[in-house]
Amino acid sequence: MKAIIFPGQGSQKAGMASEFYSNFKIVKHIFDQANNALKFDLSKIILNGSDEDLKKTEITQPAILTTSFAIYSVLKKEFNFDLSKIKYVAGHSLGEYSALVASGSLSLEDGVTLVHERGKLMQAAVPEGQGAMLAVMGINTKELNLIIKELDQKKGICEIANDNSPGQIILSGSKQSLVDFSNYLKSEKKRSIFLPVSAPFHCSLMKPAAEKMKHFLQKTKFQNPNLKLISNVTALPTENDEEIKSLLYKQIFSQVRWRESVEYMIKNDINDFIEIGPGKVLSGLVKRINDQVLTRSLTKIDDIKNL
Repeated sequence: MKAIIFPGQGSQKAGMASEFYSNFKIVKHIFDQANNALKFDLSKIILNGSDEDLKKTEITQPAILTTSFAIYSVLKKEFNFDLSKIKYVAGHSLGEYSALVASGSLSLEDGVTLVHERGKLMQAAVPEGQGAMLAVMGINTKELNLIIKELDQKKGICEIANDNSPGQIILSGSKQSLVDFSNYLKSEKKRSIFLPVSAPFHCSLMKPAAEKMKHFLQKTKFQNPNLKLISNVTALPTENDEEIKSLLYKQIFSQVRWRESVEYMIKNDINDFIEIGPGKVLSGLVKRINDQVLTRSLTKIDDIKNL
């Protein structure tokens, strides 16, 4: 069985989707819908903007969602891909919204509007320079949690934000706490790298953003998805629209349990992962989690033809 997975922030690239935009009317229509919903020209930024333009969180999030959904729509409507072979959909952080739009739980217009707000709120939750995110290599979550406890960060927040794959875990929190943590790892001959992000996503510092986001989620109409969605928060399937709202609220300040999500899908008969959207980040993570399963990334028209 197959699963479709959608990438999150960090996968964006200037000019992404331009090949699809030039070749398919349906993509132009999707970009127009996104522009109308947001009341500004997102397609111009995606197709002709710079990487710098795309870095702003409130732009990155709707840009990746629109691109991912456009490629998914081409696969489904132009290439008549058989969706009966798809058992699950999932997305990494922001990618969960792409999965919800693809599975019919959320309209594209509501999806881009929500992630535009989400981006603004997450950016504004912590003053610039006060938060950070740190990628830690070669340590598992159990070990990391023990070190976090041991160092006892009374002066700030230090939490696991993303459990991406064995040997790649992202921490998030107060900048000084993460600097101290990084220095400790260096003394233990362990590798860590600060991520070039503008805010400490997926940790308790994001709770003010989640509280404000709750209002937007509550007034948005969700349907039960027509494909089983794996939640970032629980690493389990959900098919209930009210539960989805609650999980999207929690997702902003909770750990993204990507490794567990992929392991759950593999245990439940998935042996073929199709990544739809810009980049190949998730395909790489899936391979690290289990190198026996098939992974494909659809970023070009040829990728779909080869599928």
